[in-house]
Amino acid sequence: MFPIKPHLWFAEDKAREAAEFYASLLPGSSLNYVSHFDMPGGGQCETVEFTVAGQPFLGISAGPGLTVSPAISFMINFDPSRDPDAARHIDEVWNKLLSGGKVMMPLDRYPFSERYGWLSDKYGISWQLILTNPAGEERPVIVPSLLYTGDVAGKASEAIDFYCSVFKDGKRGTTAPRTEDMGPDKAGTLMYADFYINGSWLAAMDSAHPHGFGFNDAVSLLIVCDTQEEVDYYWSALTAGGESGQCGWLKDKYGVSWQVASTLMFEALKNGSPEQVARVTQIFMSMKKVDVAALQQAYNG
Repeated sequence: MFPIKPHLWFAEDKAREAAEFYASLLPGSSLNYVSHFDMPGGGQCETVEFTVAGQPFLGISAGPGLTVSPAISFMINFDPSRDPDAARHIDEVWNKLLSGGKVMMPLDRYPFSERYGWLSDKYGISWQLILTNPAGEERPVIVPSLLYTGDVAGKASEAIDFYCSVFKDGKRGTTAPRTEDMGPDKAGTLMYADFYINGSWLAAMDSAHPHGFGFNDAVSLLIVCDTQEEVDYYWSALTAGGESGQCGWLKDKYGVSWQVASTLMFEALKNGSPEQVARVTQIFMSMKKVDVAALQQAYNG
């Protein structure tokens, strides 16, 4: 089992630059590899794998970048029980991320945290920084967070149940529903909840306010599979009520973008010869659901 890996789509030629920046933010971060391949219609695609505080990410630059939506952001937990200097470190990381970015919620004291802020960095990626001291089961430093807005506002809890049913290790964690109506947000909708799938913690929230954004392909969730059986299972489960796309991409019934990929694709990108990469990417670009045998045949030549 591989952890859920967020996939970020950057503007042209920015993937490596962004990955190097993120790898400088926190301990346990690194730039793991950079790969390039030619696109069938012309131009070059750059892919990067990087880690931030133990959380793996994949980035891509391929022509004009998609507009990144804050509907998927990344919560950074600064826990004084693990880091005595957490209060200082949250300010340091906030200032680094804010350079060239914009504030969505100021770094300040809120009812739910002594220090919290939400921003969009210079690459458009959204981060929530929170000073926390969680009780019970420890959470990772980085937690991808899904905000259900617009047509899917109020469906976060339903979505969590769905994801926990799809992934065999799925379980709910903290759940904090609204106890009464709060403006457009109705009682029972989620102020915050987290859940565990595929060895990864994610969070979910509802907001019925008119944000003007929703889920899109600029930030997707990548599932890496060893076998065709795994690919078929996740593709079938997550496209139910949603829609399929090209190259293993899909949207689930809540609009969240996923990619169901093969380990072979990343083996080719990391270790393949230029000829192997060219063959694998050419056949890959023609697929909707990933065909592992076809990728293997292309890799073998």
